[in-house]
Amino acid sequence: MKNKEVSAENYRAFGRFLEQQCGIVLGENKQYLVRSRLSSLLYQYDFDDIDTLIDTTVRGHRRDLLQSVVDAMTTNETLWFRDGYPFDLLIRQLLPEFAAKNRRLRVWSAACSSGQEPYSIAMSCLEYQRRNPGALRAGVEIVATDLSSAMLAKCEQGLYDELSLARGLSAERRQQYFDVHASGMMQVKPEVRRMVSFRSLNLLHTYTGLGRFDIVFCRNVLIYFAPEIKQKILQQIAAQLQPSGILFLGASESISSASDLFSMVKCHPGLYYQRKS
Repeated sequence: MKNKEVSAENYRAFGRFLEQQCGIVLGENKQYLVRSRLSSLLYQYDFDDIDTLIDTTVRGHRRDLLQSVVDAMTTNETLWFRDGYPFDLLIRQLLPEFAAKNRRLRVWSAACSSGQEPYSIAMSCLEYQRRNPGALRAGVEIVATDLSSAMLAKCEQGLYDELSLARGLSAERRQQYFDVHASGMMQVKPEVRRMVSFRSLNLLHTYTGLGRFDIVFCRNVLIYFAPEIKQKILQQIAAQLQPSGILFLGASESISSASDLFSMVKCHPGLYYQRKS
C-alpha cells in the first residue's frame, strides 16, 4: 500500500522548491493538491510514499523525476472558448480593427495547458475570415507556450477524448473543426493545427526569443504567482507587445501591479488591457 500523506516539513520544503522552479505559490494547507497531483508518480517511479518522492525531487538527484513532478503540478485541463467574451471580442471587434492594418497578426497563448485556448483562438480567426473573405490576408500566427514539455507534445497532436470535448465546445464547432482519429479520439483538423506552434517556456525566464505580439492571452495563470513575480511577468509581457497591443487576463485577475503599463478597456461583456504607448 502506497503512503500518500505529506508531512508538514516536506510540504514546506516542496512549496519552496516549487516557487523557485516555476514561481507557483502553494500557500497553506494545500497538501490535498500535492497528494492528488503526485500520487500517480508513486507507481511510475516506484516510490512507497510521497514524502520520499518529494525529498528525492527537492534534493535534485533525478532530473527525469523533477520534470515529471513539475509537469504534474503545473498541468491543468482547461475549457474550449473559456468565458466566451474574449473570443467574441476577437471576432466582433479586435480582428476587424487589426485587419485594417494589413499585416500578419501574431497572438501568444501563455501557459496554454492542454491546448484548448490556442486552438479556440485559431477557430475564432477562421470564423472571422469565413465571414469576411479576404480579411487577414497576411496571415495569422499563434504561438502557444507552456512549462510542461510532455503536455506540449500532446497539444501538437491535437487529440482529445469525449470528456475534453464536452468542456465548452459546441456541436457545430466539433463537427467543423475535428476529424475522427484512428485511436477513436477526435483530432483538431490540419487547417487549425497549422495556425498554432507550441514552444516550451518558463514564465520566470526571458520571452525575447518569442518576438513581438499584437494580442496576448495570459488567462488564469497569474493567480498562482507571488505579487512580485506577477509584476515581473506583466512587465515582460508588456515588453513583448506591440504599441497598443492587447492583453487578456482571467476574470479574477488584474494588472494592479502594472497599471503604469496597461490601460483597462471595458466592453460589454468583459474587458481587456491595452499596452500604453
